[in-house]
Amino acid sequence: MKAYLFPGQGAQFSGMGKELYENEKAKALFEQANDIIGFRISDIMFAGSDEELKETKVTQPAIFLHSVILAKTLGEDFKPDMVAGHSLGEFSALVAASALSFEDGLKLVIARANAMQKACELQPSTMAAILGLADEVVEKVCEGIDEVVVAANYNCPGQIVISGSIEGVDEACQQLTAAGAKRALKLNVGGAFHSPLMEPARLELKEAIENVTVLPPVCPIYQNVDASAYTDPAMIKANLITQLTGAVKWTQTIERMIADGATEFVEVGPGNVLQGLVKKVNRAMPASAASIA
Repeated sequence: MKAYLFPGQGAQFSGMGKELYENEKAKALFEQANDIIGFRISDIMFAGSDEELKETKVTQPAIFLHSVILAKTLGEDFKPDMVAGHSLGEFSALVAASALSFEDGLKLVIARANAMQKACELQPSTMAAILGLADEVVEKVCEGIDEVVVAANYNCPGQIVISGSIEGVDEACQQLTAAGAKRALKLNVGGAFHSPLMEPARLELKEAIENVTVLPPVCPIYQNVDASAYTDPAMIKANLITQLTGAVKWTQTIERMIADGATEFVEVGPGNVLQGLVKKVNRAMPASAASIA
């Protein structure tokens, strides 16, 4: 069974998607996106600076567009048995699996990016990557700290990203280093994604998600909040709403997909991070990048 994976924020790079624009179907979708967004995001993707690509209004839609347009350009070659997306990538996965329309998916991603930016501005917050500790150790340390700090991304065995207030993350990094973490590295991000501090963003996005049409996907989507497979539109919506404040259970997602019969993983979008994470979960599992070449 073939599983398709869609990356999240951080996978962007200058030149992303440029080769796709030569395809007529892809070109039409890029131009449709430019009209919806109100500026030529394609120009920034193809030739913008790293700083321009880091802007909130650009980053999330750019990664979404690269992933979705690539999937749609694959045509008959895109035959997923299951899909999953890392954080933002869950929206890409839903559009690729025909649960969301291209336009609705893009509008939700724009709304999500704006809501998250506003939440970040309400309270200084951050994230940090913790390497070399068991999940339970990281969870226990975070639970024992008075400030807001939680395990936010379970990326692969021995790699968890924590998220919360600056004070909470700093304290957790100190305690986790003392507990034997190989590294406790603060990330260059604007806020505490996938933590309770995203509650204002969750409330803002909730209405937009509730008002959008979600259809049953062409295959099960394994959602971040609990790593389970879903095809019911109402449950998919509920999980999307919870996702902003819930953890990204990526290790568990890959393990569940393998248990359910995945024999090959294909990453659709910029970068190769998810392929690497698959290998860290199961070294023997084939993982590659989608390509129209």
